[in-house]
Amino acid sequence: MRDVQRAKVYAAEEFVRTLFDRAAQHGTGSIDFFGTALTLPPEARFGSVESVRRYVEDVLAMPAVRDRWPGVGVPAVRARRGLTAAHYERSGDRGTAAGTIAVPDRHTTWALRELVVLHEIAHHLADGGAPHGPAFVGTMAELAGWVMGPEAGHVLRVVYAKEGVTG
Repeated sequence: MRDVQRAKVYAAEEFVRTLFDRAAQHGTGSIDFFGTALTLPPEARFGSVESVRRYVEDVLAMPAVRDRWPGVGVPAVRARRGLTAAHYERSGDRGTAAGTIAVPDRHTTWALRELVVLHEIAHHLADGGAPHGPAFVGTMAELAGWVMGPEAGHVLRVVYAKEGVTG
C-alpha cells in the first residue's frame, strides 16, 4: 500500500519531540499547548542498543499491551549503521518475533529516545494497511498514552489531527 501519510506523521512526531525537548529544558515539564498549560511526563533516553532492547521487551510485557495484542512476539533490536533514521523491518506476521527494530547508535542520540522507539514498536504492533496509516497512528497514540502517560497520548492525537493525519 502507498504510504500517503508518512510526511505528515513525521512532521507531527518531530513537533511532539520538540515539545518534549522544550519541556525538559524548562525543567518543569510544563508547556503551553495551544493555550492550555500541560505538564508532560519525562521522556526516557537510552545509552545503548541493549537498553533499547530491554525497553522494547518491557513495553511488550505490559499487561495493557499483552491484552490488546495477545501473542505478539518481541522483535530483535540491532544497531543501524546510518545516522539519519531508525526503522522497523517486518519479516513475517506480527505474531512472531521475526521483526527487527534498527536504531543508530553512533555519533547521534536523536534516535535513542522514547518517542522514536515507541514509533518503531508501533510498526511492530500495527497490523495491515499503509506503514503510517490509520492503524499505525492509532497504535502509536495508544502506546504513548499507556507507556508515557495520558498527556503524551493526548499531545500526539492533537498534533496528528493538526497535521491532517487520519487515525
